[in-house]
Amino acid sequence: MAETTPVPPGPLHGLLVADFSRVLAGPYATMLLADMGADVVKVEGPGGDETRTWTPPVRDGVSTYYLGINRGKRSVALDLREETDLAVARELAHRADVVIQNLKPGGMARFGLDHESVLAANPRSVYVSISGFGAGAGAKVPGYDLMVQAMSGLMSLTGDPDGPPYRAGISVFDVMAGNHAVIGILAALRHVEATGQGQHVEVNLLSSALTGLVNHSSAWVAGGVVPFRMGNAHPSVFPYEPLPTADDDLIVAAANDGQFRKLCGVLGIPEVADDPRFARNADRTVNREQLRPLLVERLATRGALEWFDLLVDAGVPCGPIGTIDTGFAMAEKFGLDPVVDAGEGDRAVPTTRHPIRFSATPAHYPLPPPRLDEHGAEIRSWLAAPATQEDS
Repeated sequence: MAETTPVPPGPLHGLLVADFSRVLAGPYATMLLADMGADVVKVEGPGGDETRTWTPPVRDGVSTYYLGINRGKRSVALDLREETDLAVARELAHRADVVIQNLKPGGMARFGLDHESVLAANPRSVYVSISGFGAGAGAKVPGYDLMVQAMSGLMSLTGDPDGPPYRAGISVFDVMAGNHAVIGILAALRHVEATGQGQHVEVNLLSSALTGLVNHSSAWVAGGVVPFRMGNAHPSVFPYEPLPTADDDLIVAAANDGQFRKLCGVLGIPEVADDPRFARNADRTVNREQLRPLLVERLATRGALEWFDLLVDAGVPCGPIGTIDTGFAMAEKFGLDPVVDAGEGDRAVPTTRHPIRFSATPAHYPLPPPRLDEHGAEIRSWLAAPATQEDS
């Protein structure tokens, strides 16, 4: 029998994460930690994480929403209103290197699982709170991504100029806040390593949104300009939008003067790059209505995929507009191996590869998304035993 190459432990091997979060931002963050080797214990109420019931679509009767953000974890179901279960939850929190929760601000205090209580029991703990609008005046406002998309201004930037505001197709700020939580955790762990002191890390969706709006936020903060939706156009760069070809639209993102000159060369209109109306990006942006028909006329002579090959070979950023399945197909074509199995055998679940590649400590996916309380007995037994040096 051929020997299998042992998988090296991930960069976060040995890290214990007590995950009291639910739905998306927190579970997404802890999934990324699990991919990198952390031991993540997912604490669920008796009814389980809501995303278990968010269907369709499903795989073998299980919500694909839940499957997409919960691989690599062990599940224990605890009713924090019951003293025995609460004692288990507290013991887990006190042993953990990282505790993460996204109840309403102050919601964990009634269980003695707030950051002050946990840090008092374990001063090296990194305690992470995720909320919609922070722990101050916004604490009473429920934190749902759609609300934040509306209140942050993102929806005012999304959609046709003459149409209604639109939400993004995904819960973009939940995902962004999850990533910010991971960054905060890793930074705080570095502080623990240097000083022996843990801390409270706070992430809120609105702050994640405002930093994530980048150039639009800066337009207001630094320039006093309130931007509004422009469809697929960019306020500061042209061409940087879909343009029609002989068949389908093609994203063309010639974001600097050199790329624009290459674009004009491939389109067979090199003289356009020398036209003073279009010589610099600022000129092209101001005169986009004069430039667009010149580009569209030439693009109409070939199809989107043919132009894609020609323009990419010339160094012009562009891409066809696809669907999720064609996005995965493109990643396969580029050798990115976007799909991996979490777990093995009958329990294996196809899932999206961790986005970061490590040359020495690659991400791995030994556990499928857990069934509710799948590991409850072993976790209770482990926590009932005295903590060892390895646990502390």
